[in-house]
Amino acid sequence: MVHRPVLLKEVMELLDPKPGMVAVDATVGAGGHAAAILARICPGGFLLGLDRDPQVAELAERALVSAGYTRGSHFEVEVRRFSQVEQALADRRIPGCDILLADLGVCSLHFDAPDRGFSLKADGPLDMRLNPHEPEAPTAAELVNTASENELTKIFREYGEERWARPIARAIVRERARAPIRSTAQLREIVARAIPRKAWPPKVDPATRVFQALRIAVNRELEELDALLAKLPEILRVGGRAGIISFHSLEDRRVKEAFRELARECTCPPEWPQCRCERRPKFRVLTRKPVTASEAEVEQNPRARSAKLRVIERIAKV
Repeated sequence: MVHRPVLLKEVMELLDPKPGMVAVDATVGAGGHAAAILARICPGGFLLGLDRDPQVAELAERALVSAGYTRGSHFEVEVRRFSQVEQALADRRIPGCDILLADLGVCSLHFDAPDRGFSLKADGPLDMRLNPHEPEAPTAAELVNTASENELTKIFREYGEERWARPIARAIVRERARAPIRSTAQLREIVARAIPRKAWPPKVDPATRVFQALRIAVNRELEELDALLAKLPEILRVGGRAGIISFHSLEDRRVKEAFRELARECTCPPEWPQCRCERRPKFRVLTRKPVTASEAEVEQNPRARSAKLRVIERIAKV
């Protein structure tokens, strides 16, 4: 399968990489965005690629070497959560970066490997961990078989925006009392039966939102995103730009609000007649509305249909 990085043209235009820059691809994935950025920042530039999944990080390293770049001098790839980006830079004595990109979409490798537990199309163990070697991360099976009905309802409602969260949670609790739920096919069947047939979404598996919700909960994806956004003032150099590609409203809402807060000019109470804080903005939002894929890109890469890119620029020291 050919890897197509989403919104590549728009990412390159808005992040505007130049020779000599330091870039961070916080979700390096298969290396598509990283290779394009390296082509623009070399000679003299350096890219740090992070990925939580060891298999994906290895794939990215091979891709970048195949593209003609040398590990150590042009780039490094590290297995690390992107919430730890500040430490990853500090470990290399890099004081900050000029470009940061995070593509929050799940790597297609996960859906293509049934043993990872992400796929709705092929049966496999109910895992869903982005890094199976993280000892503190529960599997989806552990969540499904131990969380209370109220906890499962909250997960499905908040992380999956699932209308039928309560009936689904109730069905799971009932079924697991008979036998533990261990596989993706088991869970998918339970969810499908819990949703009235007439309420199934067209052209989408009825268990899609539940699987999304469990993946987010297992990997604490929204907490990771919040931590990354909070670190932008510390890691982005003046003139540097950060771009975040999100794929659902939970992520995009967080990015939008964080960027808006970073770019705020005045923190005075709204009832004050004039500004007293004299705060000057340190960031500037470059995308008033999220950038989305063109019809041509969606036709070539259907995954791009739900992608939204927002970009912010650091314009002054904090």
